[in-house]
Amino acid sequence: MTEKLTFDGLKQQVAGGEIDTVLVCLVDMQGRLMGKRFVAQHFIDGAYEETHCCDYLLATDLEMATPDGYASTSWEAGYGDYVMKPDLDTLRPVPWLEGTVMVLCDVLDHHTHEPVSHSPRQVLKRQIERLTELGFEAAMATELEFFIFAKSLDELRREGYRDLDPISGYNEDYHILQTTKEEHVMRPIRNHLYAAGVPVENSKGEAEAGQEELNIKYDAPLNCADHHTIAKHAIKEIAWQQGHSATFLPKWHHDRVGSSSHIHQSLWKDSKPAFYDENGDWGMSEVMRQYMAGLLKYAPDTTVFLAPYVNSYKRFQKGTFAPTGVVWSIDNRTAGFRLCGDGTKAVRVECRIGGSDINPYLAMAAQLAAGIAGIEEKLELQDSLKGDAYQSQKAKQIPGNLRDAMVALKKSKMLRKAFGDDVVDHYVRCAEWEQEEFDRVVTDYEIARGFEKA
Repeated sequence: MTEKLTFDGLKQQVAGGEIDTVLVCLVDMQGRLMGKRFVAQHFIDGAYEETHCCDYLLATDLEMATPDGYASTSWEAGYGDYVMKPDLDTLRPVPWLEGTVMVLCDVLDHHTHEPVSHSPRQVLKRQIERLTELGFEAAMATELEFFIFAKSLDELRREGYRDLDPISGYNEDYHILQTTKEEHVMRPIRNHLYAAGVPVENSKGEAEAGQEELNIKYDAPLNCADHHTIAKHAIKEIAWQQGHSATFLPKWHHDRVGSSSHIHQSLWKDSKPAFYDENGDWGMSEVMRQYMAGLLKYAPDTTVFLAPYVNSYKRFQKGTFAPTGVVWSIDNRTAGFRLCGDGTKAVRVECRIGGSDINPYLAMAAQLAAGIAGIEEKLELQDSLKGDAYQSQKAKQIPGNLRDAMVALKKSKMLRKAFGDDVVDHYVRCAEWEQEEFDRVVTDYEIARGFEKA
C-alpha cells in the first residue's frame, strides 16, 4: 500500500511535474464527493488552507434540486457559502486518474469558521468524541456490494435505464470462473484503491448475476467512512473507464437480489478489545451486551440512515439475506444483527440492515449513537434468536418504508440528544423530500397494471 502522502511530498511531486491536479472534495448528504479540481500549484500556494462552495451542497437531493424546508439554507437566505477546509491527513494519490491527488474537506460556517453540524463528517466526528469521553475507541468496517452492467452509464442513461444487462449471466457468489471474466474491472479497482491508501482486502462475486463485493480492512470510524466513500467513487469511475457501469442502487429489479452494506463494529479500551470477555457467553463482555442492546432498541430510530431512499426498502424481503427483524443471532445471516467471531478476541457485531446506498458517515454515526445509548442506559440484551429470523413471530420489524422510518427518526429522543435537534430536523427534511418526490411520480408499474384493467 502506498505510504501516506504528506503536504511536503505533494510539493515535491508538483515541482517534479508528477502531479498537476488536486481534487478538493467534501462529502454531501448522499455520501458523494463534491468539490473542485485545482491546478496543483495553486493548491500548494494557498488553496490548501481553505476554499469555498455554495451551502446548497448540504441541502440538496440526488438530482441536485433545491428543496424548500431546510433551516440551514434557502432561497430566502440567498444560498451563501460554506468554507471547505482541506484535511491534509486525507491527502492521497488517485492512481486511476493521471497526475491527480485527492484531499477531503471538513465543512465550516463561512462567518464563524465553526464546523457545520449536519455535515456528514462532522456528524460522525461528534459521535467519536462522545465515545472518547466514555473512554472507548471504535473499530469499524463496511462491506460494499454493487452490480456491474455490460453497458456504460452514458449508454444506459440515453436508453432510459431499460433492458439492463448485468456483466454476467448467472449467480457468481464466490465464483472464480465468472469473476475472472470481470477482472478487467475488478483488478484495477483493487490495485488502484490499494495504491491510493485504501486498505482493500479482497473482492468476490456476490449472490446474483453481475454482483460484486469489495472488502476493506477495519479501521477507526472516520478512516473507515473515508475509505468507503473513496472506494464507491472509484468503483464508478473505473467501471466507466472500462466501458461498463456500476450501481449502488440497493434493488435494481424486483426479481434480483439487492445490494447491502453491512457494518462491522467493536469497541476498544486501552488498546484491548472491550467487547471481549473470556468468561462471558460467546466471549461477550457486559459492555458489548449493552452496546448491542442499544442497537436493537434504537434500530427503528436509525433506519433512515441505513435505508435513506424509497428504493432502499425494496431489499427487505424474506429469503434474500436482507433482514426484516430487529433481532440478533450467533453467526446467522437471517438476523438484523449478527454476532461474529464469537468466543474470540475478534468478537464483534455486524449490522446487516444497511443497503449499498448508505452514507457511511451517517450510518456509522447512528450506530455509534445507539450503542452509546445502550451503554449509558445499561440496557439488558434480549436472548439471541435461533433458526430462521424471517419466520420468527416474536421479532420486532424494522420500518418497512421510508415514511415510517422518517417518523421514527423525527420522534427519536435518543438521536436528538446525540446529534442535536438541528441535525435530526435537517435529515428528517431530507427524507421528507425523497418521499414527496416519489409520491408525485406516476410509475411504469401503475400504468401497466391499471391502464386497461382499472
